[in-house]
Amino acid sequence: MNISVLTLFPDLYKTFITTSLIGRACERGQLNIAVQDFFSFCAPKERLDSPSYGPGAGMVLKPLIVEQAIQAQEKQHGAAYKIFFSPHGKKLDQQLAAELAKILQEKDHLMFVCARYEGMDARVEEEYADEIISIGDYVLMGGDLPAMVLLESVLRYVPGIVGKDESVRCDSFSGPLVDYPEYTDPLEWHGEKVPDIVRSGNHAAIAQWRREQSIKRTMLDHFDWFRAHNPDKKLVQEAKKAIPDHYVALMHDEVNLKEGRVGTSSVTTFDIHDIARSVLTYGLKKYFVVTPLEDQTIIVQTLLDFWHDGPGKEYNRHRHDSIERVELAKKLDEVVSAIEKETGKKPLLIATSAREVTGGVKEISYCDQGMVWAQDRPVLFIFGTAGGLSESVLARCDYLLPPVYGLSEFNHLSVRSAAAVIFDRWLGMQ
Repeated sequence: MNISVLTLFPDLYKTFITTSLIGRACERGQLNIAVQDFFSFCAPKERLDSPSYGPGAGMVLKPLIVEQAIQAQEKQHGAAYKIFFSPHGKKLDQQLAAELAKILQEKDHLMFVCARYEGMDARVEEEYADEIISIGDYVLMGGDLPAMVLLESVLRYVPGIVGKDESVRCDSFSGPLVDYPEYTDPLEWHGEKVPDIVRSGNHAAIAQWRREQSIKRTMLDHFDWFRAHNPDKKLVQEAKKAIPDHYVALMHDEVNLKEGRVGTSSVTTFDIHDIARSVLTYGLKKYFVVTPLEDQTIIVQTLLDFWHDGPGKEYNRHRHDSIERVELAKKLDEVVSAIEKETGKKPLLIATSAREVTGGVKEISYCDQGMVWAQDRPVLFIFGTAGGLSESVLARCDYLLPPVYGLSEFNHLSVRSAAAVIFDRWLGMQ
């Protein structure tokens, strides 16, 4: 198998390709890595870069130099699958590494084209790049480190490079989960002991513990990976146990009204039905409808009775199952107390608002689940009706999620639509 690397700095690779598993593969003749210097295709004293057209600083590699280097390597080693590196490229992950390893074994020639300065002339990428890859959302000084990262990640999938195939098959990111923690001697180090379970000799119990730890690590630190990689229903149910229970409260009390007033709003059956369906879909435990008004309470309780134990139970089981998670409360304090009694822990309050809120409450993003879940406290989402939650309710919250926006400035969703969007961003599978 042949790998060509086109670079401005070939000395960077001297130690890298002669060390460890890659070096051994080269010694065995299993792998040939040819590092080619772009300067070899420049006339003496000729520059291989020139200023970028248009305003802005930076030098760009000339297309002709890159073309000649590519053609020279392909003449020597055959047609190559050519990989360029750029922040705008496809994000490298374990699945992409595995796919490129298959390509290497089929085509027998991978070529890494490493830019420097401001990168490659865009026409070169369009002409030659079979793949443009990024190793993360940050900028380096060139493509050489990404090439080394990609080389290691790809070669691990080539049979014979890594000693044990199991080491590769069970790696983090080879499926929906990352790996479990590993331990060795000494038994105690810096006051921390190796967990008793891994020294028990009970292989079934150890396997179960490792799976639980793997799931916990994944959910707290890599939830986006987990939900994007098609876990089966059994794994989803296991994963759900690794995160705190989630609840939602729809406030018809302490909400903003017209003319700057704060008060109560009327309950609508659409909000009860639709948010209840979202609650069941995304696995929230309970949905509290909060209203202090007696006449509103009677209306809501009549609806709940119909679907909980009345004719609705047999008429539509799906509706019954969703409405079964709905409870009435008179005040937010009553909701908080009910959750604390049920779980033994005070919930974290996360507010949402259609308007920008400044000061006081820490704003989090829809990528911060792990930070919230790591606190091992139940989570209560709070939605407001009418003109949104009052300042007094917002001030009580631990966190604030940003308003829901699309590709426009309009963000006046119904509360039931906003709830569905937010549940999906926070807990939804992809």
